[in-house]
Amino acid sequence: MSRLRATDERQLSLTLDDEADAAAPAGPAAPPGTAPRRLLVGADVFTYHLRRARRRTIGFQIDDRGLTISAPRWVSLRDIEAAIVEKRRWIASRQQQWQQWRRKNLVPSMRFTDGAALPYLGTHLTLRLAAAMTRRDGMELQLALPPQAAESQVRDAVQAWLQAEARRVFDERIARFADRINPRYAGWRLSSARSQWGSCTHDGRIRLSWRLIHFSLPVIDYVVAHELAHLQELNHGPRFWQAVSELLPGFEPARDEIRGVDMAALPL
Repeated sequence: MSRLRATDERQLSLTLDDEADAAAPAGPAAPPGTAPRRLLVGADVFTYHLRRARRRTIGFQIDDRGLTISAPRWVSLRDIEAAIVEKRRWIASRQQQWQQWRRKNLVPSMRFTDGAALPYLGTHLTLRLAAAMTRRDGMELQLALPPQAAESQVRDAVQAWLQAEARRVFDERIARFADRINPRYAGWRLSSARSQWGSCTHDGRIRLSWRLIHFSLPVIDYVVAHELAHLQELNHGPRFWQAVSELLPGFEPARDEIRGVDMAALPL
């Protein structure tokens, strides 16, 4: 598999999860308004968000939200909490590492409140609450949430909307390359990976991080072209870059723009 990675010293999240790339289609971590769960293990209290996903195993992720558990729908809560107990030392260690990394890098945190600025397609949308329905209206993202909604609710609603937009926009951008796509192309899907913008597998499938929706269309086109070019060359040699140029002439400014971006600087 070939991957287009983000620039980082450490990934934005610390994971124990062999299915992280496939996580996006299942939606936000929990329905808006769902309170985090708490588990008492000896003298320690573990607070976590539970996310039901189409997957085979239980995954652990630590980021700004804290601990998120991704689990298949058929796994019982008892089994999930047993897994937390089993991995409690790993969780405690990674939570400490995450806090140390945050302090070292001073990553800014976005406040998910009315009036906040959300990066979207290279510009910014203003978040507005108390709309009749969630929709984009000009330069505003209007959310069907009450003004007193918790930031976690706003964050989940924003992430769900951004992922839906990513599916729509990426599909449109890939269609622009339809007459130039290698016959080996077997489709694409969203990725929730936090260390790479895209990847291409040996069987002709590509994955694109939904977080690309924060960037301008030229940047998105570059990442799409980058992964499609890997259908011809699973490396970054001269023939690979020639393939990128044939798909997207003048790609260099977009490549240079995203090359210096740390995923840890993104609000989601």
